[in-house]
Amino acid sequence: MASFYGIGVGPGDSDLLTVKAVATIKQLDILYAPQAHKGSKSVAERIAAPYLPETLTVKKRHFPMVNDWETKMASWRTIADEIKADVQAGHNVGFLTLGDPSVYSTFSYIADMLVSDIDVQTIAGISSFSQIAASLSVPLMLDEESLEVVPATAAESKLTQVIDLNDNVVIMKIATNFAKVYRILQERNLLDKTIVVENASMATQRVRRLSDYAVEDKLPYFTTALLKKEGKKA
Repeated sequence: MASFYGIGVGPGDSDLLTVKAVATIKQLDILYAPQAHKGSKSVAERIAAPYLPETLTVKKRHFPMVNDWETKMASWRTIADEIKADVQAGHNVGFLTLGDPSVYSTFSYIADMLVSDIDVQTIAGISSFSQIAASLSVPLMLDEESLEVVPATAAESKLTQVIDLNDNVVIMKIATNFAKVYRILQERNLLDKTIVVENASMATQRVRRLSDYAVEDKLPYFTTALLKKEGKKA
C-alpha cells in the first residue's frame, strides 16, 4: 500500500538523518519540496540530497510564508489534494521537514488534512535543540528541572511566563523577534545564561552567549537559543 511520509532530516548535517529516514527516502517515488528562490533546492532538500534516488520525481510547490492564515490554509489544501491523488495512484510520497516533523512543521497541517483518506506515516528526526545540547555536551534537563520549547513569535506575555517559570527554555525562531527576546532576558539578567546557536550542525554554525550580541543585531533565520538557569551550564 502506498503511503505519505513526513520525514525529519535533522537540523542541517546530512550525517544526522536516521537510518529509518534514509531507508524511507530511498523507497519514495515522489517528493514534495518548497519552491526555493531562483530554482535552487530548499534547505531540507539539500540536507537529504546524498540519499535521494536518481529516479525520484521532485515536485516543487509554493508554501507561502505569510501571517494570513486563510492564505496558508488554501495553499496547503491545494498541495494536500495533489498528494492525495499521487498516493491513491499507488505512489509513495515524501515530504521532508527540517528537524523533527512534530516540531513546528508544515507537514503536521497537511497530514491532518489527509489522515482520514490515505495512509500517513511520520518519521522522526533530530530536533535542532537536541543537536545543540549534544554539540555542547550539556543536558537539556536534569532531575526535576523543567524544559519548555517556545517560539520567539509568541506574545510577549507568553514568552515572559515561560522564561520565568522554567529552569531551561528553548527559544526557536529567535531571529524573527530578536530585540523582544533580548530585552526580556536582559531585564532578568539572563543574557549570560543563554546560549545562541546559529545554523546548528551546518558548516556555518556559530555558538555565542547572548551577552555577546547587541539588541539591534540581525541573526540568521536558523538560530535557536538555549537558556539554562541552573544545573549543568553550557
